Amino acid sequence: MATNSGKRARREKAEPTNIYRSNVAFKEVRPINYIQETYLQAIKDNDITFGIGSAGTGKTYVAGFYAASELFHKRVDSIILTRPNVETGRSLGFLPGTLEEKNAPYLQPFDDVFKKALGPGFYEYALKSKTINPQPLGFMRGMTFENCIVLIDEAQQMTKTEFQMVLSRIGRNCKMILSGDPMQSDIHDSGLLDAVNRLRHIQGIEVVEFLDSDIVRSKMCKEIIIAYRQ
Repeated sequence: MATNSGKRARREKAEPTNIYRSNVAFKEVRPINYIQETYLQAIKDNDITFGIGSAGTGKTYVAGFYAASELFHKRVDSIILTRPNVETGRSLGFLPGTLEEKNAPYLQPFDDVFKKALGPGFYEYALKSKTINPQPLGFMRGMTFENCIVLIDEAQQMTKTEFQMVLSRIGRNCKMILSGDPMQSDIHDSGLLDAVNRLRHIQGIEVVEFLDSDIVRSKMCKEIIIAYRQ
């Protein structure tokens, strides 16, 4: 027979609103260098922000923490996550499992950031309620994004057509944050630099470029990336 404490624990677990009434203060993102500060300010000031450059520079970290903060403080209704599925031939149909399970390997960078920013409980509830909503890139056609933040990782794997389709989904009170490294594209027709060159002069769109010297993941990471650039 269940004890009263066991029943109480189950009730608390079933009441996701408790998460929002937490007394724990949200830990805001703290940029650790000038380029991360520049990137964060660009995200705050613009509707669409491109973070372009080397892996390990904190592009996903800064964008993810900012989005988590906006959601936590209820300044947006949801976060939409996506990245191209190049490894699966741009099709999810042949992978086993639910749609969420199919997307999981491609959303791992965001997963780590949100767990750190929001805590496991808040994050789990947000996923179940689709407040944090993974969306396959190909399923976005016809959608309009409003009152949300759209995070697009590995943007160098998107084609010109995909950029046009996704960016034209932006609606009211929506921010799009795209990160990618043109040097790590696995497709011959990447649309990343084309999008940057076409759009960077439009008011409300900002491009922030990260250099190899901005890598903060580790000294070894920086040395390896620089070696492969040569």
